[in-house]
Amino acid sequence: MALIGNLRHRPVRRLTQLYLGLTLYGVSMALMVRSDLGLDPWDVFHQGLSELTTLSFGTVTIAVGALVLLLWIPLRQRPGLGTVSNVVVIGLVVDATLALLPAGGPLGVRIALLVIGIVANGAATGLYLGAQLGPGPRDGLMTGYVARRPGRSVRLVRTVIEVTVLALGWLLGGTVGVGTVAYALAIGPLAQLFIPLFAVPDGATPASATAGPGTAHRPLPPAEPVPPAPAG
Repeated sequence: MALIGNLRHRPVRRLTQLYLGLTLYGVSMALMVRSDLGLDPWDVFHQGLSELTTLSFGTVTIAVGALVLLLWIPLRQRPGLGTVSNVVVIGLVVDATLALLPAGGPLGVRIALLVIGIVANGAATGLYLGAQLGPGPRDGLMTGYVARRPGRSVRLVRTVIEVTVLALGWLLGGTVGVGTVAYALAIGPLAQLFIPLFAVPDGATPASATAGPGTAHRPLPPAEPVPPAPAG
């Protein structure tokens, strides 16, 4: 079953790494929200919807993730345990963390929250993707669309999707700022650093064949690697 995927090999490490990564991802999102200096495109969208609906940020994150996951059906994508867990865990953690972190504060503190949040987000990405138990729903939507339409550029599809959600989120009142730019510049190198570092070798192949970003959890075309889309 796709849902259990690679759990036959090193299940304790994979599960621990998956849920540690998803928890850290939710915390990192909350840190960036509290910095009030700008969010990644999907979180700008989540924040805008939260402002519009008065639902909590985490609830909106879960709802959007579930809706995106439904779009996998016509693309014939098969979710893994990590995919389903991504939808639920991150939203719960981000709400819990936001409840503990006060809003506002001096600019220096907010800059620190932003920097820590971005670095933690990169580490969290490496942890949960390295577990190889399924990509996030947004990554699967992007790669599934490209797989069904050969010749389409992964980078182009991702850019169109993220510019669209960024614009919608901004129009709805989401925070776009220096943090949005900083995240866009930093997340690629951070993911490139942390994904190989935390990649769990697949029992069916040598570790050297699975210790990089192009592992089984994300079926991206090898000639055109891109950093993962925000999970939240």
